[in-house]
Amino acid sequence: MFNIYHDIYIKSTAEAIFEAVTTPLALEKWWPQHCSGSALVGVEYRFYFEKEYDWYGIVTKVVPSNYFEIQMTKSDPDWNHTKFSFHIKPENGGCWLEFNHINWPKNNHHFRRSSFCWAILLQGLKNYLEKDEIIPYPDRA
Repeated sequence: MFNIYHDIYIKSTAEAIFEAVTTPLALEKWWPQHCSGSALVGVEYRFYFEKEYDWYGIVTKVVPSNYFEIQMTKSDPDWNHTKFSFHIKPENGGCWLEFNHINWPKNNHHFRRSSFCWAILLQGLKNYLEKDEIIPYPDRA
């Protein structure tokens, strides 16, 4: 199995970061075009990017203002059964956000491209929280 790891420092509170990675309206400001779900174990999230990219995942772990994890269930074959998580660690007036996307079946083009896209999207999350910048959906990674 192959894994993606990214750490990014965000000058924001743990509560605001948690909200930005779990609340559908906030997620839509930096990741999918449309989203639904709630941060409760067992709840299904819908991540709608475009008609051919209408993906779903199940919440597998939640620790409010600290940790959020989803296991993909209906998505691209490479993404199915992968898990992605956000671990928030307060430090020096902001927080380190440790992002993981684990259990990829292959180190292929899609894996490497997704790692690159996550890095860009996480920078968009940082800019959204620190500067209230929202990149229009068509211009995101």
